[in-house]
Amino acid sequence: MERFWQYVNSYTTISDPAREAWQQLLQKKIIPKNEYFLMEGSIPKRIAFLNRGLFSYYYTDKDGARVIKKFFPELTLVASTSAMLLQQPSLFTIQALEETEIISYSFEGFRELTLQYSDIARFYIHYMEQHWIIEKEIGEITLKYQTARERYLDFMENNPSLLNRIKQHHMASYLGITPTQLSRIRAEL
Repeated sequence: MERFWQYVNSYTTISDPAREAWQQLLQKKIIPKNEYFLMEGSIPKRIAFLNRGLFSYYYTDKDGARVIKKFFPELTLVASTSAMLLQQPSLFTIQALEETEIISYSFEGFRELTLQYSDIARFYIHYMEQHWIIEKEIGEITLKYQTARERYLDFMENNPSLLNRIKQHHMASYLGITPTQLSRIRAEL
């Protein structure tokens, strides 16, 4: 649990009473490799902190192909946030690419805590600003204007620890190209 609290405190300091209240919501779980934290079409209820492991976050396109939107390694939070906020079926699937140890908590319970503890609300605001405004905006611009080669080079630079953990077909899906095209890009480098 210590890694979880270090992560939370990297956004803002949480008081002891707030921490104790939040602690009551936390559950540890192991998700085996290739198993799911969330399936497309289900209504998400929980947020997961990855203590160890790797998730892919993907949707299925009209042709039935998986399109990976993001990878979530350890020390990150993952959920189908918009579906959770709207209480609608998720458009995304969250799958373990490795055996993954999570600490999860109820979104509904967490939202109640944001009303009771200003420091938890501050964490929520800082987290959302960083990941759902700043990173998301930059990611959308990058996806629209960079070539697959540029996106791959950017991924290599910003995620070097993931390169040996992600299979070629997963990386190709993330880049929006075929595994053969990815092989060509790698050969050119």
